[in-house]
Amino acid sequence: MRTSKIAATTLFSSLLIAFGFNQILIPHKLISGGVSGITMIAGYASGLNIGWLYFILNVPVLIWGWRELGMRFISWSLVSVVATTIFMQLIPVRPMVSDLMLGAVFGGVTVGFGSGIALRGGSSSGGFDIIAAIVTRKRDISIGMLIFVLNGTVIAALGFLTKNWDIALYSLLSIFTSGKIIDLIHIKHVKMTVFIVTTQTEAMRAALIPLYRGVTVIRTRGGYTNAENDMLMTVTTRFELNELRKIIAATDPKAFVNIVETVGVMGDFRKPVL
Repeated sequence: MRTSKIAATTLFSSLLIAFGFNQILIPHKLISGGVSGITMIAGYASGLNIGWLYFILNVPVLIWGWRELGMRFISWSLVSVVATTIFMQLIPVRPMVSDLMLGAVFGGVTVGFGSGIALRGGSSSGGFDIIAAIVTRKRDISIGMLIFVLNGTVIAALGFLTKNWDIALYSLLSIFTSGKIIDLIHIKHVKMTVFIVTTQTEAMRAALIPLYRGVTVIRTRGGYTNAENDMLMTVTTRFELNELRKIIAATDPKAFVNIVETVGVMGDFRKPVL
């Protein structure tokens, strides 16, 4: 069932990305940035098929990702890249909107939504998504903003090379929009600290251990009742928070739980692949 869900999510995200490219960005000569942006620049300059260039340039990135992130993740990313390439051959290249501003904004929304659901589903759309996934695995930073910085570098290079800063800056707007949409959907990098005051300390601790998150037990005393209890503190991700809620409710429905967003984490914290 999970494999079918990932496959469906990957194909749908690929369809969205290909639609955003062929129906919104490419007709206006806009650049999406990253590997896809490089392929668009090459395609505009040479007249070669952008879809096939997208596939060819993604191959070395996929190989690097396979070495760093593992075969399972890269397998789905390869499916995404291949599907995007095929969809780009099937979807006609014609402008969905005539206004350049609308094209930049909604092109970014469409491509960002496709990339975001791919990342959340366990794959990626290839290119700088994979590079960002490798970097954010080792650094506690936003994947969407990292993609924006990487892609912004490509856009800046485009502006200096072509001297057409209108297209470059509209493309930068599209990339910024895409990065923000990715961050709204892909929430595995957002850390949450959960404080659980419970009378079922051992049962709660045992239930939380399989999550592979550190659990700290702190002795507390109620300021109003003067009753002594234990408080369990753990740091998780927003993506895993729903599972944690279910565990707490099943173990001690009367537990008092305080959930706060964490600015940053120092020390040993297990990061997911994405």
